[in-house]
Amino acid sequence: MEGSKKASKRNMILQAAAKVARVSGVERLTLDAVAQEAGVSKGGLLYHFPNKEELISGMVKQYSDDFVGSLRTRADKDPSEKGTWIKAYIETTYDSVQNENDMTIALSTALFTNPHLLREMQDEYRDLQKNIENDGLDPVVSSLFRLAADGLWFAEMFGFAPPDQALKQKVIRYILNEIEERK
Repeated sequence: MEGSKKASKRNMILQAAAKVARVSGVERLTLDAVAQEAGVSKGGLLYHFPNKEELISGMVKQYSDDFVGSLRTRADKDPSEKGTWIKAYIETTYDSVQNENDMTIALSTALFTNPHLLREMQDEYRDLQKNIENDGLDPVVSSLFRLAADGLWFAEMFGFAPPDQALKQKVIRYILNEIEERK
């Protein structure tokens, strides 16, 4: 029970940090602002995250772990012999875009404050890319599909003329149909 309570408090603080960054901007992400948003004392926050860098690192790790965990679960559940990784990547990325998850906030915060905090996730993505390339489909095609999903995500993240909901769904459906046809 104690560990569960600690994890719950930690998650609450991470969600508060993402909210502060999303609503007020990365430049206003301070330990005081996060503690206030989370409804904890600054000492309580410091117990979990001794400094701002650890807080941002915790955000990146939490949301990256959630994304990669969801992707791996999808890939493991897919009975197909080909295309499981790229299909799981497309679906998980699309869900992330749809749900406006806080991974975008965490990554942006790390990028603009301490880019070295992204190294672990960059390593994870290298592994994902290897899985996608060795998924039984043409690695060029699988990589193009991955990059298309990333482009959709980045368009949403930065407001670079993201397609409307109907077009996003058509794009994802098109990619998933192409994957199925190539199996």
